[in-house]
Amino acid sequence: MLQSPLPTINPNLVDTATPPIPEAQGWARAYDGAAGPLIDLSQAVPGYPPHADLLERLGRSAGEAATASYGPIQGDTVLRKGYAAHVAALYGGDVDWRDVAITTGCNQAFFIAAIAVAKAGDSVLLPTPWYFNHKMTLDMLGIEARPLPSPADGGFVPDVDAAASLIDATTRAIVLVSPNNPTGAVYPPRTIEAFAELCRRRGLFLILDETYRDFIAGRPHGLIASGDYRNTLIYLYSFSKSYCIPGHRLGALHASPTLSPEIGKILDTLQICAPRTAQAPVAWGIEGLAAWRETNRLEIERRAEAFRQAFAGVNGWKIDAVGAYFAFLRHPFPGQRAADVVRELVARSGVLCLPGPYFGPGLEGHMRVAFANADIAAIGALRERFMRFSPS
Repeated sequence: MLQSPLPTINPNLVDTATPPIPEAQGWARAYDGAAGPLIDLSQAVPGYPPHADLLERLGRSAGEAATASYGPIQGDTVLRKGYAAHVAALYGGDVDWRDVAITTGCNQAFFIAAIAVAKAGDSVLLPTPWYFNHKMTLDMLGIEARPLPSPADGGFVPDVDAAASLIDATTRAIVLVSPNNPTGAVYPPRTIEAFAELCRRRGLFLILDETYRDFIAGRPHGLIASGDYRNTLIYLYSFSKSYCIPGHRLGALHASPTLSPEIGKILDTLQICAPRTAQAPVAWGIEGLAAWRETNRLEIERRAEAFRQAFAGVNGWKIDAVGAYFAFLRHPFPGQRAADVVRELVARSGVLCLPGPYFGPGLEGHMRVAFANADIAAIGALRERFMRFSPS
């Protein structure tokens, strides 16, 4: 009897890396607690709870029959209008709320942007170190993630001339993430604007992920104020970190009105509508929690400074970049795999980070630290934890 052939899985999906954070978190099981409580700096999660008034509104919203029903494909109008007004006030210029789509988290916003601009066989420039979910998305869609080097000696900021040399007939977009995940680097406004100009000249989209923008002061760039962003920019944002609600999965995408109908097609197949419980409460919180968000921004700045101080004089360890939620740390064990260093660090010192190679090639000497997860006391404790794991 002939054996029936087995069905095959999409090879693009099979070749996509598995989610790395669960792997790293599994290493923490080897820690025996000898150095004190585990300090988990692996996944970027808000290190403080949502505001009490937001929690109260979320509870009421969850109990309303209306939020259990389908909503508009591109999000509830109250949140789209509130977010558009906020972006316009922050950046200057006009933002039409009808160009805004609410998504199930910013990861989905990136997925939608990738599908909207490229097909299998096309290429997108992705700065390295990269956010691994961006790379995974492009891989499973069959889109080439073309590495755009962002070296440590340049502050992990990509160079626009280097990007120009990588563009060919298959290139559809350039991705920028600022403040950056994984490095924490904040791109200068002139750099972001230069990339937008390059994209305009070459007929490309600029996909700009500003998930962590609320943790820096001032206006990050002038693209929206210029008014011509609508031709080039696909702008991504997350409500998760700023409002401490990652479990509610809310992100936003806004782009040119010509792209909006196409984005609506993608949204209708992926989500029908974004989760509705948090949309009205977050719309209130955009203005209602402005002072609270600013307090949190200042707290994250204090944590970043405490992180710098914790590593001052610690033998061999070097902070190559720090900002917003993250630091990119160079370890003092040349020739050793970063994963081995991280496993030993958590087993001996009870500190869990992520190995550099999770974020691209050539990063065996680095690890990502999500320092914003921890309070000042825990960050201060890192000094002793790392010193006990430093070369003699």
